[in-house]
Order: sequence, then structure tokens, then C-alpha cells
Amino acid sequence: MRERMDIQQSFQLNHSCGTLYLVGTPIGNLEDITFRAIRMLRESAWIAAEDTRHTRKLLAHYEISNRMISYHEHNKEKVGPQLIEKLLSGESVALVSDAGLPAISDPGSDLVKSAIVAGIPVVPIPGANAALAALIASGLSSELFTFLGFLPRDKKKATALLRAWEHSASTVMFYEAPHRLTSTLRLLHELWGSRRAVVARELTKRYEEFVRGSLQTCLLHIETHQPLGEYCILVEGNQGQEQPGHMQMWWTALSLVDHVATYEQQHGYSHKEALKQVAVDRNLSRRDVYNELHQQREVD
Repeated sequence: MRERMDIQQSFQLNHSCGTLYLVGTPIGNLEDITFRAIRMLRESAWIAAEDTRHTRKLLAHYEISNRMISYHEHNKEKVGPQLIEKLLSGESVALVSDAGLPAISDPGSDLVKSAIVAGIPVVPIPGANAALAALIASGLSSELFTFLGFLPRDKKKATALLRAWEHSASTVMFYEAPHRLTSTLRLLHELWGSRRAVVARELTKRYEEFVRGSLQTCLLHIETHQPLGEYCILVEGNQGQEQPGHMQMWWTALSLVDHVATYEQQHGYSHKEALKQVAVDRNLSRRDVYNELHQQREVD
């Protein structure tokens, strides 16, 4: 049996059904939107939004009052077929996420698949994207890159995913929530060593920030500065260096006291910062480092 082929000529559309427009919206600054995106939001019969309250603020800013329908992870099984029916009846739908491009790390990809199966045209309306915005300003290689979205919440699954990509030469990008940022950076450092990394937050917003350094130094910064906002983590690809489990760490022959002293004397860390960094190096809790350090000093 010959495999089915689908060919869509976006600007020679069959008007017997509506079109699903994937509309890029701002990732922070309300000006992060194209003229075309604004026009399609105005012209579409329906706007399917991840959070209608959030999207309503954007629409109010641009004086758009089209009908809205909520479409998100928890109602996609019910609302998805309703949207397909509207499209098949000839009504166009503009799909938006809370920020950036829809169908990336959100349920929009399920609606796209359903629309294609139903023979409905799917047209992208490009716009801002947090991962790509972070990449081009990161200073890391943009010639080859991989986006892994949010890491699995389960540590074993997250570890397995990172192990699968540890030898890749491409820059690897993740999204992460503030409450999981520290644990994710610890896991990355534990598995991938101290590669170059960038932690970007609040892109295009007032408090936009890029922390550039190694995974080790980025982790230290985050541990001393409370994570706030939405984050994108970018990590340099494997440039042929040995992996953490196979290389001799510089501090291996040092006592805990000398390890801490090296950070204080050679790198200018405060005692508190040095303790935190030693804990990261040795995969210990800060309390364990503190207790062992004082035990060694008492013996000496």
C-alpha cells in the first residue's frame, strides 16, 4: 500500500473549511508580537487560549475583542474535538499559548496533529520564542542545538534523558520553573561536569538577566540568589572532554579543609560560598560538609 502524502499550499487554501493559525505571542514585553499576528488575532473567528485571563490582557492592549475559548492540558480531550468541528464548519481558529509559540511544551501540538488528520490547513504565524532568544544571546554555539523542554519531574527519568544526550556536541536547552531550578542545575553538574552554561530569566521583561559561566558557578549564583521568574537553561555540548564519572577531579587528593581553603584563598570565595561549592563538588549536603569540616579541624 502506498504511504499517504499530505501537501499543504498555505496561500492557496481550500476555503471549504477554516484554518488553524498558530500565533506567536509576547514572551514578556507586549511589543514582542508581529503585525501579522495582531491581524490574524483580529480576523480569526475564535481565539483558543491556554489561559483566557492572561490572553485577555494582551487582546485588550491591542483592542481585540474576538470570541475566546479555553484550551489547555486539562481540557484538551473535550475542547480539542470542539475546535476541530468549528474548523471543519469553516470557522478559523487562532491558537495561542501564554507566551511565545504555541505547540512547544504545551498541548497545542495535539490540536495540530488532529487538524492535519482532518485535512485542516495549519499555518504558523511566527513570533518570539524564549529558548531561541536565550540561545542567540548566550554566547554558546548556535550552529547545532537541541531543545529538551522541561526535564521529567522524576529524577530517574531526568537522569536517563540527560545520559542519553551527554555525548551530544550540540548546545542543549531546557525550560525550568524557579522552584526546580537549583535541583536541575545540581543534576546537570553531577552528570555533565562543569561545562559552560547560561541561565537566562525573565526574557524581554524588566528584570531580564543572563548568568554566564560554568554549571558550577551558575549553580553557586542561584543558590545565593533566590530564583524568581521563568528560566531557560543552556549548556554547552560535549566538546570531546571526558565525562564526570571518568575524570580525576582536581580536588580529589585534597582534604576537606584544603578544598574549602582553595576556594577561599585562590578564588576569593567567602567561607559560606566555599562551603556551598565544596558541597556541589563532592555531591554532599552543606550540613555534611560543615560537620565534617569541623570534625577534621578538631582532630588537627
